[in-house]
Amino acid sequence: MGFLPDEAKSLPPPGIINRNSMWLAAVGWCSALIHNAINHRPPIKAGVHRQVLLTTVGWFLGYYLTKRENYIYAKLDRDMNEYIRLHPEDFAPKEKKTFAEIVEPFHPIR
Repeated sequence: MGFLPDEAKSLPPPGIINRNSMWLAAVGWCSALIHNAINHRPPIKAGVHRQVLLTTVGWFLGYYLTKRENYIYAKLDRDMNEYIRLHPEDFAPKEKKTFAEIVEPFHPIR
């Protein structure tokens, strides 16, 4: 078993632009800028190839972390739905009430 099991391949792929990719790409880019600043180089101008490399690595790490996150949540949903299907007595449907039955009657005070 690697990073993702084979059953995770049946899930739809996440979007190319997602929050994990954005955050980890920003972290990769900032780490390249901090490395330049520590070595007393111009932070944005120097080592552009390293900035692109670390941004790309962060982007791909975020993409695969999102894939793993989606797999874990899908597995939890599957297990929860299976439990609900096997134990229907624990999940009886509630009776429906109208909004008028919930709210107290209104009596204006003048």
